[in-house]
Amino acid sequence: MSASPYLALSGKIETRQAQAGVIGLGYVGLPLAITLARSGFAVTGFDIDPEKIIALDAGQSYIEAVSNEALSDEMKTKRFKSTTDFSLLATCDVIVICVPTPLTKHRDPDLSYVEATSRSIARTLRRGQLIVLESTTYPGTTDDIVKTILEETGLKSGTDFFLGFSPEREDPGNRDFDTATIPKIVAGDGDEARALMLAFYGAAVKTVVPVSSNATAEAVKLTENIFRAVNIALVNELKTLYAAMGIDIWEVIEAAKTKPFGYMPFYPGPGLGGHCIPIDPFYLTWKSREYELPTRFIELAGEINAAMPRYVVANLAEALDRRAGKALSRSRILIVGLAYKKNVPDIRESPSLRLIEIIEERGGTTDYHDPFVATVPTTREHMSLKGRKSIALTEEIVRSYDAVLIATDHDNVNYAHLARWSPLIIDTRNVFAKLGLSVEHIVKS
Repeated sequence: MSASPYLALSGKIETRQAQAGVIGLGYVGLPLAITLARSGFAVTGFDIDPEKIIALDAGQSYIEAVSNEALSDEMKTKRFKSTTDFSLLATCDVIVICVPTPLTKHRDPDLSYVEATSRSIARTLRRGQLIVLESTTYPGTTDDIVKTILEETGLKSGTDFFLGFSPEREDPGNRDFDTATIPKIVAGDGDEARALMLAFYGAAVKTVVPVSSNATAEAVKLTENIFRAVNIALVNELKTLYAAMGIDIWEVIEAAKTKPFGYMPFYPGPGLGGHCIPIDPFYLTWKSREYELPTRFIELAGEINAAMPRYVVANLAEALDRRAGKALSRSRILIVGLAYKKNVPDIRESPSLRLIEIIEERGGTTDYHDPFVATVPTTREHMSLKGRKSIALTEEIVRSYDAVLIATDHDNVNYAHLARWSPLIIDTRNVFAKLGLSVEHIVKS
């Protein structure tokens, strides 16, 4: 008599005989795939973008968290391969979904990638597979959408196949934690699914934290991101108020964080970037309408953070007028930093892209410098900027601009040179004060 689907898959996971598939080889999927391969699983990475597969086949990683050496090591052992052929999902015992979950223009969840991927899996779904969603979404997505699509095959979750959710917790540029060392939240549709999730992720990740349901795990991820969004909005709002009062928000935060209890520092900026903080909170806002319950904190935080690029440009325009007697519409502005955070090449939802658009809407001219982003790639919301190239920071070039706007405080930029060469600097990251370079023509914003 054959073993139950649960016992059969449990045994495969324990002995590392389970074949793993990771769908979506981006900032989440590729690091996860290599981490799983390192732990002994044979992993197939799936992506609809053939350019990614070509790069990976050549041993070239396009994600900073995965070095070319790490990629090549797992390819040499044949524990990792990648493909655009989704029919190979049939060979996988565990399939992990790591696809984008953006917002529509009306700030509603766009689950088209999750739904399309679920239908791709359904075409080859068989007994004894574990299907996992890692994409950030509102509570109920895994059970209400993914499960419904998969069960249209006639197979049943918890009996024929198993379904779980484990939120991604990637932090690009963080040298202290990686996929294997960041604690992993796991949940499943039923006890057996949860046990399989614990076994699978426990084989690759140092600490695994089980919760009671997929919806709870989905809520954990949203709570983490909402916490940050609300607190960043708070300091952004305080920044505008304190600036009007002649008080430096950065000095306030530095003093406040000396309190050893009851306070955690968050820092203002020109807006929010990355996938998680600008987008994910609105998934819960959308879901709350079903229960006729308002999410005022979340929506207000979103409004405050979304307003920051215009606030910065307004400060830039005022500084140009007061200090140079020149209108923004006749000015050339150099944006330093296109990535959304320091020392990474990630431009997802970067406020720098919006800063460029607003300045140019008002008639100004912009260029950018970013040591990590040589060319603006294709983006969903800023297609007109595609192909623009980072310029060099020479004295002649910097002096040709009416102002320099620091949007991202990368470490490998010579700020002392900028302070000497530029007639006006708008600093949204307090980088000059941190370096002891505070001079009269530097304006904090």
